[in-house]
Amino acid sequence: MSDEMILVTGATGKTGRRVARLLQERGVTVRAASRSGTPSFDWTDRSTWGAVLEGVTGMYMVVPDLGSPQAAEATAAFARQAAAAGARRAVLLSMPEGGADRQHVLAAERALEHAGLDWTVLRPRWFFQNFSEDFLYDPVLSGEVRLPAGGGEEAFVDAEDIAEVAVAALTEAGHAGWHYELSGPRLMTFGDAVAEIARATRRDLRYVPLTPEAYADEQRAQGVPEEWVRLSAGLYEYVRSGGLASLGDGVQRALGRAPRDFSEYADSAARQGVWNA
Repeated sequence: MSDEMILVTGATGKTGRRVARLLQERGVTVRAASRSGTPSFDWTDRSTWGAVLEGVTGMYMVVPDLGSPQAAEATAAFARQAAAAGARRAVLLSMPEGGADRQHVLAAERALEHAGLDWTVLRPRWFFQNFSEDFLYDPVLSGEVRLPAGGGEEAFVDAEDIAEVAVAALTEAGHAGWHYELSGPRLMTFGDAVAEIARATRRDLRYVPLTPEAYADEQRAQGVPEEWVRLSAGLYEYVRSGGLASLGDGVQRALGRAPRDFSEYADSAARQGVWNA
């Protein structure tokens, strides 16, 4: 059993729970941080920070609303407190280069870099698992994925690969000071991704490109809050405009292997019956 103790924030999320599992498989003690955990942890209540940081040697940080102006200050304060408590390493789940909120994301990254820790920043693309564990799951089940991303290309990445890179950075030498751009091995449109799932599941499934206006109207009709409508429309517009049409080499650099392909993910999820509901 390792003498390390790693704090995992966002431990119930797509990457956090995978990071926790992989660490435990390596014999590393994991402290999963949550409001319902013991001790309780809340990003917005700094009185809860001290208890979760006690004895921690490293951290996997998923900071809420990372693109907001408040995130940089919260990241800085938490990282400094962690360093003062004896933590040595920190991995931050960040966002890709570009985007309207990039200045705030960069401020959060810089805050971590100046906190006195061996830091690693992960900048992943859209997760494969958004289609099976998150907001694109229901559209896949419905048979139509209706989005305003047009034919814009993105280098979707596997959450398992993200977690493996995070665990390597938390447990091995050689990753401090790196910004890892994490992507899959190829560029794909949302139409390509949907076609892969249709092939793997042998279901009639199609991608329907919408205008941003039509998408916003559909979201409002479904009761989606206006703030989320604007945010999601902006994210899809960034894909549509080609802002993410590039590959990252972070998985290869960190793990010495190619990233997992979307087709492998789709086949595996289909075999597990993920989309059988």
